[in-house]
Amino acid sequence: METVSVNRFRENLKAFVEEAVSTHTPLKVTRRAGEAFVVMSADDWEREQETLYVLQNSSLMQQIADSAATHRKGEGYRPTEGEMDEITGIRG
Repeated sequence: METVSVNRFRENLKAFVEEAVSTHTPLKVTRRAGEAFVVMSADDWEREQETLYVLQNSSLMQQIADSAATHRKGEGYRPTEGEMDEITGIRG
């Protein structure tokens, strides 16, 4: 993650914001007498929040682990060819 001073950030605000949004790379901004902050796109923020929610939800994490174990064993539900076409949108 790139780090810039708050003064440099202020001088180049538009360019730094455009870069964070277009490259999906967060930017750490440091302040001389205080806490640093991070600039990132709203889409990236929402994605991070969703990831944190899943990781902190023990029930969802157990479902994922159970599903991975079933997949490794080659067991579990297998969609029909028609269902796969509907899911992927390849045909029809």
